[in-house]
Amino acid sequence: MNAKGKIKKSVGALKKVQSLVSWLLLIAAALCAVALVGVRLVGLQPFAVLSGSMEPTYKTGAVVYVKKTAPQYLRVGDPITFMADEKTVVTHRIIEIIPDAEDAHIFRCRTKGDNNEEADGGFVHSKNIIGKPVFSIPYLGYAAAYFGKPGGKYTLLA
Repeated sequence: MNAKGKIKKSVGALKKVQSLVSWLLLIAAALCAVALVGVRLVGLQPFAVLSGSMEPTYKTGAVVYVKKTAPQYLRVGDPITFMADEKTVVTHRIIEIIPDAEDAHIFRCRTKGDNNEEADGGFVHSKNIIGKPVFSIPYLGYAAAYFGKPGGKYTLLA
């Protein structure tokens, strides 16, 4: 085979590899989109785990999928995801439930991260509970954090 034939063969192989890599990236982006956005269609909300307070149950960098759960179905020992303040979402385990003296539908609960020595400082009001984690996917939170930044958005567009 002459030099031109070898070059053509190399270019053809390179194009096949490039095509394969492009398809794999497209499939990975589609799977991330379904895992991070599409699950909302079935009533799940994804949240990235940003700390190790719930390890080993939910590792840092995982995404937990939370299903809205009526407060009356929550028990001591259940993990819950709740609004700690206007901007902070937390997933910790219920260690105590304190019913409201005036309204049986309202309660407060004390929570604690599985990996924390102490219980959380305040009580979580039942209206601040988003729901109960159903499952998690390890490491997906890192991808979610990346694609949420401008550089990641440009990568998706490309």
